[in-house]
Amino acid sequence: MKTLNLTFKGSLGKKHLLKLSYASENLSAETVREAMEKIAAAHAFTKGDDVMYVTPVSAKYVDTVSTVIFNDEAKVA
Repeated sequence: MKTLNLTFKGSLGKKHLLKLSYASENLSAETVREAMEKIAAAHAFTKGDDVMYVTPVSAKYVDTVSTVIFNDEAKVA
């Protein structure tokens, strides 16, 4: 599964990651940057005294592959 990982710097200087699991896989840098700037301008996400998403830093698609070692779901049901 591909996720879109958006990295921001918070108001206290820490980096924060926003992972979007169902984002379109063909977004342009301009589109993503514009969306990140809107998220930052909203100041909607806080953790204590830290506004988490203040300055957009980076964006990337991350493709994860699951390798099943065993799966007992059918036995549990």
